[in-house]
Amino acid sequence: MTAAPIRRARPLLGTFVEIRVEGLGVARGARAIDCAFAEIAAVHRLMSFHESGSDLDRLHRTRVGDRIAIDARTHEVLAWSARIAASSAGAFDPTVATRQVERGLLPRPASTWTAHPRADWRDVELADSMHVRLTRPLWIDLGGIAKGYAVDRAVGILLDCGAQQVCVNAGGDLRVAGLRAEIVHLRSACGIAAAPAAQISDGALATSGGALAARTWRAARSAASKNGRNGTLADAARTVSVAAPLCVVADALAKVVRAADAAVTRRVLREFAAQALIASPDDSAGAIFGTAA
Repeated sequence: MTAAPIRRARPLLGTFVEIRVEGLGVARGARAIDCAFAEIAAVHRLMSFHESGSDLDRLHRTRVGDRIAIDARTHEVLAWSARIAASSAGAFDPTVATRQVERGLLPRPASTWTAHPRADWRDVELADSMHVRLTRPLWIDLGGIAKGYAVDRAVGILLDCGAQQVCVNAGGDLRVAGLRAEIVHLRSACGIAAAPAAQISDGALATSGGALAARTWRAARSAASKNGRNGTLADAARTVSVAAPLCVVADALAKVVRAADAAVTRRVLREFAAQALIASPDDSAGAIFGTAA
């Protein structure tokens, strides 16, 4: 007899994270899910903009030009951020936190210096797999990418524990892994009569904007809702859903697609083997861009 699916949910990452596993017994499944939740909590502690002692907090306290040791997971997310920032011509840029602090949308970090107004992602130097240094004073917010990374880490742990089918959903950032494709119903937003559905097989989906952004102060005003290059606010009425092989990519690209122009959008989606559904209030179904993930 096939073991029944095991589901658990916990408040993490500023949302509710739901995990479902199949192919494990009750005891093994519960242990695997506990390990996955613990990893998600660790990613949050490491990459939180707000929490004292996080890697970002320590980086903001260091002297500009000094190398600082960080967790390999934080280093990996910074590397993904740099790659996506370069690909998107800065439409995604975690150093947009500098402008968010200036506007009063994020609290000022406990730094002894003032951030340089023209600093950007290129001023974050990744020396090796465990060290980073800032070449100009700046502040970093990984809120537009770390949640997707946490989902990927949780999925990896569950598969290593022997799960045959996995779904991790962190408030709109979702990844499915296993042999079976799953149907995911996207949020009904922007006046679209029927919520569209996506079939996900061993891949990820992230949604940004629309009704979700309107409901929460953090989503509406986070750095992820800004164009990293010029700091302009993305159209809060647009809903973007991005399908990609990894959730860390889908999470970041959902913000790129909301903020960037059509040429950048197409180029970035193509580079990362992603696909986007973009919907606005005057759309009946939305427009699809990119190649299928």
